[in-house]
Amino acid sequence: MNLFEDGFQINLTEITELLITVGLKILVLLIAFAIIAPIGRKATSGAINRISRHRKIPEPRTKTLERLSINLFSYIMMFVFVVMLLEMVGIPIGPLLAGAGIVGLAIGFGAQGLVSDIVTGFFILIERQVDVDDYVTAAGYDGVVEEVGLRTTKLRGFDGTLHYIPNREISGVSNHSRGNMRAMIDIGIAYDENIEEAVAVLQRVCDDFAANDERIKEGPDVLGVQTLGSSDVVLRILGKTTNMEQWGVERDLRKAMKEALDAAGIEIPFPHQVYMEKKDIAEA
Repeated sequence: MNLFEDGFQINLTEITELLITVGLKILVLLIAFAIIAPIGRKATSGAINRISRHRKIPEPRTKTLERLSINLFSYIMMFVFVVMLLEMVGIPIGPLLAGAGIVGLAIGFGAQGLVSDIVTGFFILIERQVDVDDYVTAAGYDGVVEEVGLRTTKLRGFDGTLHYIPNREISGVSNHSRGNMRAMIDIGIAYDENIEEAVAVLQRVCDDFAANDERIKEGPDVLGVQTLGSSDVVLRILGKTTNMEQWGVERDLRKAMKEALDAAGIEIPFPHQVYMEKKDIAEA
């Protein structure tokens, strides 16, 4: 194929044919990958779900493996696409692969963080430190795990923010989703009130929740006087709930206990402010 005629004169016919031929090949390649990619992701997801059902793998672990497998499939598809695209435009792959070792060595010195991410992510997955839908604290962030990858972990904060955490920054993980969770409530009563009566009222509320609320796994019980505040006696209530239900149980218990204390005529103290004007002081 001669792209130039008589020196540096451009052969427009050859260039047009080349562009059309290569363009058609690239178009076919794009269409093929647009069809194969969703089918492959769906097949990967189905395979992971079948294996999980057969081996009775917990749902959070299944979601973790499913999303990781889809990510790996996407990376492989991207690599294959780039290789085929280079072949189509006439760039030989052999020399590139031959030089990959030297280039990889040079890049490796500048990509130590990436290697650290992958190694740390591998051990996070192997040791099952976190799974999708777990509530965790990692790298200074609190939230629910949305995805665990070999390079990054995605954490959804409770304000809706999605945190992308490089795995190398996860030096420790606090997983709040392994087992039942604690519901703890502190309620203050006035110093003039009868403590035993207040404890009895609150315990009746706790017993009612224990008997009728499926979220409660243990307790709740009134432990007794926790602290003596500047204007109140603080009583502590403690119980165990289903994972991720502790906040809802605490809100419902506070509401029910407030209503029970009001019905019993037991005061819950609140701050008071007294305003004095200058003329009132002079008259006094």
